[in-house]
Amino acid sequence: MNDRRPTRFGPGLRLQILLALAGVMLVAYVPLFFAIAQVTRGTSLAYREDAARSLGRAVAAHVAGVRVTDPSALDRTIASHVGEGGALAIGVYGPDGETVATRGLPAEVSLLRAPARPYGEAATRVTSPSGRALDVVIPSGEDGAVLVRVRAEDDPARTSQLVRGVALYMTVFAIAILAFAYIVLTRAIVRPIEELARAADRVASGGRDLDLPSQGAREIAELGSSVRAMTARLLKEEQALRSKVEELTTTTKRLGETREQLAGSERMASVGKLAAGVAHEIGNPIAAIMGMHDLIEDAETTDDVRADFLKRMRKETERIHVVVRDLLDYARPEESPAAIRPARALVSEVIDDALNLVRPQREFKAIETKVDLEPDLAVALSPQRLTQVLLNLLLNAGAAISVAASDKTPTVTVRAKRLEDGVVRIEVEDNGPGVPKDIAPRIFDPFMTTKDVGAGTGLGLAVCRGIVEGAKGRIFVDADYADGARFIVELPG
Repeated sequence: MNDRRPTRFGPGLRLQILLALAGVMLVAYVPLFFAIAQVTRGTSLAYREDAARSLGRAVAAHVAGVRVTDPSALDRTIASHVGEGGALAIGVYGPDGETVATRGLPAEVSLLRAPARPYGEAATRVTSPSGRALDVVIPSGEDGAVLVRVRAEDDPARTSQLVRGVALYMTVFAIAILAFAYIVLTRAIVRPIEELARAADRVASGGRDLDLPSQGAREIAELGSSVRAMTARLLKEEQALRSKVEELTTTTKRLGETREQLAGSERMASVGKLAAGVAHEIGNPIAAIMGMHDLIEDAETTDDVRADFLKRMRKETERIHVVVRDLLDYARPEESPAAIRPARALVSEVIDDALNLVRPQREFKAIETKVDLEPDLAVALSPQRLTQVLLNLLLNAGAAISVAASDKTPTVTVRAKRLEDGVVRIEVEDNGPGVPKDIAPRIFDPFMTTKDVGAGTGLGLAVCRGIVEGAKGRIFVDADYADGARFIVELPG
């Protein structure tokens, strides 16, 4: 089951860089914009105060001059300087601070106060009903003074227009920078990376050539060179891996053939061993047949005796035929896998065949064989292979019992049953000396044998393990069995 999670793609590189750049510009421009707005307002206010101070001095100087040269025209002169675009209020004061004349907006006039004596030229910021204002004081003849209150409030409309102009300029400049950054990023970074990614995808899909982008930043070119080197190394390793796989496939095939040859050789070795017992087994019937044949040829033998001898000769001949046929059936080469697929073996028939093959052996003459089988058991293995496994286990059991000195009746027991998971278990046990503890872990290793030199190859149990494991089963020694040796074969049913 593939538990690989789907890749979640985030925003592209261009968008991420542009967003980051926009964030930096926003962080930098917003404080700058407010600073520029404050400076603009401050500059405008300072300019307004300077203009108001200049206006106030001019008006005060004019009024002071008229007071000295033509006092009768003082009221008229003051009135001409008060109004829209002029002074908010004008006050003329005598040497003792008394009010000589005032003119202007009533709310402003009511708040006018005589300047402090001795009179001197001064400009003072005040807050009036009309807003921010400036009181400009100019001394006039014989210790008098003229006070002119002029508006010093900033013009919001003009200031707002200037701030909006600055904001528009900064916005256009920021957009131009982002557009320029987008073009530069696309040509220098993003497009070469996309071309490099497409080239890597082609290689991942089975391509053998990596077409690198022809333009881009130096780092992109270095990255492309690294990817090219990595691709060449991967292709080289892939080729080496393919060669190893082909070599391993060939070796595995040869190993399988060697295993088949080894199994066949071990089977023929068993045939040779069985043949020695068969020769003894069929020797007696042949001698009996030859003796009865001589008696039949005797002229004094009656017809009834001849008929009886012929029946006995046929019986002995059939006995020889059965033994030879069982041996030939076992020695016959196994059919090809294609011909026997699916391979199935009836356990009861295979056990009978194996016992029939070992019973003529000399060591089995004194051995009692017992069989305990469940009916209708079948395993996923060819009859010849299962016969080879059981025959090897039975011969080993007979050999072990024959060398053991014991008062017990030599017994070999074969059991077969089906387990709960459907696996068929076959047990071959004997009451011989058992398997030594130090040898049990290595009993199935090739060339591992407890027999005398020349009495065995040490390949029988190794071949059995290869046959059983090849059928997806297992073979092992029961370590808990203490009355001899018990070998267990488990095969899929």
